Amino acid sequence: MHFGAVLPHNEIGTDPGAMRAWAQGVEALGATHILIYDHVLGADPNRPGGWKGGYDKDTAFHEPLTTFAFLAAVTTRVDFMSTVLILPQRQTALVAKQAAQIAVLSDNRFRLGIGTGWNTIEYEALGIPFRARGRRQEEQVNLLRALWREDSLSFDGEFHRVDAASINPRPSRTIPIWFGGSAPAMLERCARLGDGWIPLMGANDAARQCIETLRAHRTAAGRDMSDFGIQAQAQYRGGTPERWRTHAESWRELGATHIALATHNAGATGVDGHLRRLAQYLDAVR
Repeated sequence: MHFGAVLPHNEIGTDPGAMRAWAQGVEALGATHILIYDHVLGADPNRPGGWKGGYDKDTAFHEPLTTFAFLAAVTTRVDFMSTVLILPQRQTALVAKQAAQIAVLSDNRFRLGIGTGWNTIEYEALGIPFRARGRRQEEQVNLLRALWREDSLSFDGEFHRVDAASINPRPSRTIPIWFGGSAPAMLERCARLGDGWIPLMGANDAARQCIETLRAHRTAAGRDMSDFGIQAQAQYRGGTPERWRTHAESWRELGATHIALATHNAGATGVDGHLRRLAQYLDAVR
């Protein structure tokens, strides 16, 4: 199992030097990958009718694709994955172009983690219908792979039209696409189209059932789990070395191939503090 780190998005701040120091520190500790969360907009909690959600306008989220381009320039080994990019909110050809550029500049150290999201405020502001997001995501995955692969293509779908065109430069190999979420339709889509799954839950019976569902769908499609990854997450907050070891072993038993530690929301600290937390975790689980 590969061990990585989650960018402390709401605590890292906006100093490029701090971002560089954190990423290079993660790499120096031997972590194999970095995850970045994604939200474009945060709602104002004082809006008419109020707001209840996991974050609001005062919670900072660094844009994943542009941040990964920066991190690719200051690291050499660590991999990157969006966890998860709300793909249906975005223009597909533009995501294909941006993701291809990260792959080119990082020497293929990028995995595209995608989701459908839940925040209707974001969809409205970005001009994308919320209710069709699942169908749009599936079509996007097919178009992304075609744009990464083909010198010229024509595509006529429900949401997209490309008339004898493509992107350039393209990655030297297709970018892995991993799906986040646990809705039944998403699990079927992930099993059929995905290179891996990003569970947004703990190592519990619900996760086990999701993995069994993924395995059944892949078997029905004539595929197995040998080349399919599972990206779990762990929390520093409230943990101890023994709890971290038990948690990691639980995910390993379920079949996880990757796990990344989130060090934020565990008390105020700076870059050195986040790296010390990661070091404690890695010492416990390796």
